[in-house]
Amino acid sequence: MKLNRRHFLKSSAAAGVALSAMPLLGVEAPARKYRTALIGCGWWGNNILGEAMASGSCSIVGLCDVDQVFLDKTAERVNKETGANPKPFKDYRELLDATKPDIAIVATPDHWHPLITIAAVNAGAHVYVEKPISHTLKEGRAMVTAARAAGKVVQVGTHRRVSPHNISARHFIRSGKLGKVGMIRAFVHYGGGPEKPRKNIAPPKTLDWDLWCGPAPLRPFNGDPNNPWSGAIHPRGFRSYLDYANGTLGDWGIHWLDQILWITETRSPKTVFSTGGRPIKGVPVLTAEEQTSDAPDHQLATYKFDDFDVTWEHRQFAGNSAEKGESVGCYFYGEKGTLHLGWKGGWTFYPAHRGQPEVHEGPQLNPPDDQNIKGLWSNLLQCIPTGARPVCDIEAIHYSTAMSLLGMLSYKLGRSVSWDGAREECPGDAQANALLRRDYRKGWAYPG
Repeated sequence: MKLNRRHFLKSSAAAGVALSAMPLLGVEAPARKYRTALIGCGWWGNNILGEAMASGSCSIVGLCDVDQVFLDKTAERVNKETGANPKPFKDYRELLDATKPDIAIVATPDHWHPLITIAAVNAGAHVYVEKPISHTLKEGRAMVTAARAAGKVVQVGTHRRVSPHNISARHFIRSGKLGKVGMIRAFVHYGGGPEKPRKNIAPPKTLDWDLWCGPAPLRPFNGDPNNPWSGAIHPRGFRSYLDYANGTLGDWGIHWLDQILWITETRSPKTVFSTGGRPIKGVPVLTAEEQTSDAPDHQLATYKFDDFDVTWEHRQFAGNSAEKGESVGCYFYGEKGTLHLGWKGGWTFYPAHRGQPEVHEGPQLNPPDDQNIKGLWSNLLQCIPTGARPVCDIEAIHYSTAMSLLGMLSYKLGRSVSWDGAREECPGDAQANALLRRDYRKGWAYPG
């Protein structure tokens, strides 16, 4: 037998908590509209921009992208929806200097998040930055330091923290209905197959490829603007290239590892071990003529905490119906049963004892792309006048990002690592500590 959400909410104190995200939507309009700029005019940047415009509290004054195609499309959208003509820029530094925004949206590829966020808060802007916050761990700490020194609100796009069904699942677990939790399994399983090398080509004339790479290594261009899901670097495939991102663990993993830290109210693991590879996609290729991605097509990571263990797994092959239910989420295994916290399917509690009913709550997600940016943006607007820490404050998500980055660090080393969360170092492990940062390309200075 399965209880529906209505029955559950009537019989549980979770009623108030499950809806606690809803007041975030009722933000009083400021005396003047916040001057808002978007840096990174791609798919997800436009999702965030849409909520900024819909809030009625923001005036879009500037847009920035190194690809003129995305810049022009976004400018056209803003004009159509608001009548405004925001100034276009290719370089974020020029945008910050010329428009002096109150709020900067940072929706670039991962490797750009630290420098742009730090520059924005130093220029006097509050920031909404996409996850993961950084490409290396020490960049994340530098972002936290800069935000605190500037006294600015920095919200991170881990929007599941304001999702009603995620909030009520958290209350269900923390109220003891699951009992003591001993193990948590997070996962993402999607289909895929072998990867063939793609020819390196000249960048489009509309794209400044050197600036796109910025502080990261300058690889040959390999993209297909007409087919964003082609697996090429630009515009959406960058997450599979370790020069610019951290694969699936850095992309999807940050969401679900963040949910684990948030729900359990913990911060850092004691040890981490990760393994994986590319047995299906094949050995990475990078020559002057052609290249493939280089992130693992599957990965397993184990995180040891004081009171429980966490596992992460993903794969990009064998996508089928052999495993029932959603292909993303977390399983919390407790004394009294199992709770699966998912995305489009909501959450379900499966009791350990026969005869007890299952409990289910469906999701409340927003179009496009089934997300909860609306609540997160409203929370940002609430925090700006008071200086309160937002739901997805930069420091909290620094710890969640660190979970993903430590998994990648272990994967690259091929062995386990110990972690001192207070000092943010691997004790007595010079080889591991060297991977907590990386050298930037000439002309760019690593922060901190």
